[in-house]
Amino acid sequence: MHDDAIRCIEYSEDRKAVVTGSWDTTIRVWDPRIPGTSVGTFPADDQVFTMSLKEELLVAGTHGRKIIAWDIRNMSIPLQQRDSLLKYQTRCLRVFPNKQGYVLGSIEGRVAVEYLDPNPEIQKKKYAFKCHRLREGGIECIYPVNAISFHEEESTFATGGSDGFVNIWDGFNKKRLCQFHRYPAGIASLAFNPTGNILAIACSYLSELDEPPNPTPEDAIFIRNLSDQETKPK
Repeated sequence: MHDDAIRCIEYSEDRKAVVTGSWDTTIRVWDPRIPGTSVGTFPADDQVFTMSLKEELLVAGTHGRKIIAWDIRNMSIPLQQRDSLLKYQTRCLRVFPNKQGYVLGSIEGRVAVEYLDPNPEIQKKKYAFKCHRLREGGIECIYPVNAISFHEEESTFATGGSDGFVNIWDGFNKKRLCQFHRYPAGIASLAFNPTGNILAIACSYLSELDEPPNPTPEDAIFIRNLSDQETKPK
């Protein structure tokens, strides 16, 4: 087992394997048919905070703002290692449906859209933008981006923050498509269904405030049906 907390879990349908990333600075691959047995342990060089697997491509974000990409079929040598485009700690990351890049969110209310191809012309497409920020009492409050989920068919994506809001973005045309009503607590996790017409939204108080609310909001999961207008690029 890992020697510290497991922060993220992915499942490889192709390899029928579970992949876990931990604060013990390793990524481990497990065969679920052999309980408790790791079939591979690979160094991430720092605490693993987030991870995303799309077919053979595994991308992880670590404590030191490092982004590491592997081919899960051969994890002895990473495909790439780079620094995050964002200046503050990485909170979440998801690979594009076409595997050409990834979207990542930070604790400082920003999202970055980055590409894996090192070609300078491709790298010109990368960018970052501010989100999940509210002006309250004349002060701009900046909230972490905790969750990202891609619509597999449209390649639009949803972000959820500790501000309790969910936004859906057309990242390739740099537009926000919609924002849902404010949920009763921070957004802890998001997941589209395979066809993209349903979004599961998990809310949980994540100790992001100096003074905890009283009463503390209960953990909850909301299921939202989506229209094409909310998810299709414009």
